[in-house]
Amino acid sequence: MTPVAVGVLFRADGAVLLADRPAGKPYAGYWEFPGGKIEPGESVEQALARELAEELGVRVRAADPWTVLEYDYPHAYVRLHFRRIFDWVGTPRPVEGQRLMFLPAGGLPPAPLLPAAIPALRWIQLPTVTGYSERTSVDAGQAQHWMERALARGLRQILWYEPKLAGTALETALRGCSARASAYGARLLVDSRMAPVAPDLGAGCFLSASVLRSTRVRPPHRWAGAGVRDSDDLRHAASLGCDFAVIEGTGCGEDGAPEEQLASWETISELCRETPLPLYAALAPSVDNLRQARRHGAHGLALRPPF
Repeated sequence: MTPVAVGVLFRADGAVLLADRPAGKPYAGYWEFPGGKIEPGESVEQALARELAEELGVRVRAADPWTVLEYDYPHAYVRLHFRRIFDWVGTPRPVEGQRLMFLPAGGLPPAPLLPAAIPALRWIQLPTVTGYSERTSVDAGQAQHWMERALARGLRQILWYEPKLAGTALETALRGCSARASAYGARLLVDSRMAPVAPDLGAGCFLSASVLRSTRVRPPHRWAGAGVRDSDDLRHAASLGCDFAVIEGTGCGEDGAPEEQLASWETISELCRETPLPLYAALAPSVDNLRQARRHGAHGLALRPPF
């Protein structure tokens, strides 16, 4: 197995750098994220700094751990260590004669793409912060009012669960909240109770840790996430094909309610070490927590009301 360091360079506007593979290399002409083989004795960060200096003429000042993906190409079985790079210096140059482009956030990627780059292009569509719904609404109007306030404050991905609503009130609330989310360009993921109607509304599905453990097939939604408490949960979420996971505390209700407790730094560090999925850490909202979570390898924060 060949270890490879992969850098996802973010520009200030959210665009990411792609490069095509030069002539003479396997998959020549295919677009990918820059990087290269990790030499014996090198760390991922050292290899990435060397490769990006050689390939692009840029200097990496900080690289945040993100995900680890294995892929079996005809010419090699590779283990890809993805790093997100927000802090770098210089103007990328095609030192090796390759083509370069910055792909805008939400932009249509070039073709053809190197197969192992495809999941990462999906991951970068995930916002830095996701949030749980209030879970105290007693009628559809209250649920929709809360949703409007959360969206107006900038939340763009919401894990929606309203246990006090049922029947017509629950469906009315979901339809209203889904319409509001669409108007803001936000993503709504519902709990397993409402999963059957979610695709018709363009909503995704979020499995709490307890529900995840009894799930054997990925929900047929465009986006699917899961709560995880340990490495077994994380492996299972990845095997189902979930798009992301949220590191929860312990004691999640068997009714599928999202966990109340915040994640510990010990658990965050353990699960982020070589995660195959982008991970959100359930932490109190603060810039310091976000910075620390990223340094540990988390994609971002999962927040609980009030925000």
